[in-house]
Amino acid sequence: MIGVAAMPTIAQAESFSKLKGQDYAIGKLTKGKAGGYGWVVSNGSKRFFCRLDASLAYVDKKEMVSILASGRLIKLDRAAFEASIGGPDPSIPQWSDLQAGRVKPADVGSCTPAA
Repeated sequence: MIGVAAMPTIAQAESFSKLKGQDYAIGKLTKGKAGGYGWVVSNGSKRFFCRLDASLAYVDKKEMVSILASGRLIKLDRAAFEASIGGPDPSIPQWSDLQAGRVKPADVGSCTPAA
């Protein structure tokens, strides 16, 4: 039988809600090592990278963006999008809020320790 002690330690992921509740500071939107967007969340001694989980964001009254996992942004016509879904969707975040780190837990994916 192979012992568990011989296995390397696996980094613990944390939930964004838990980190936010522990007064971790949320940084501005940045790109991670793999190119995807997310935020560095820290409390001074510990840092986590929390990935962006939203796939759409409103830019202004005429434009929105589709956010790909690779970090690529695709511009969309907001009027055409809203016409196809029957009106504005209040669950879609503002791009400026995402950039500034003003995020809701629904827009954030997993958080992993940052180096």
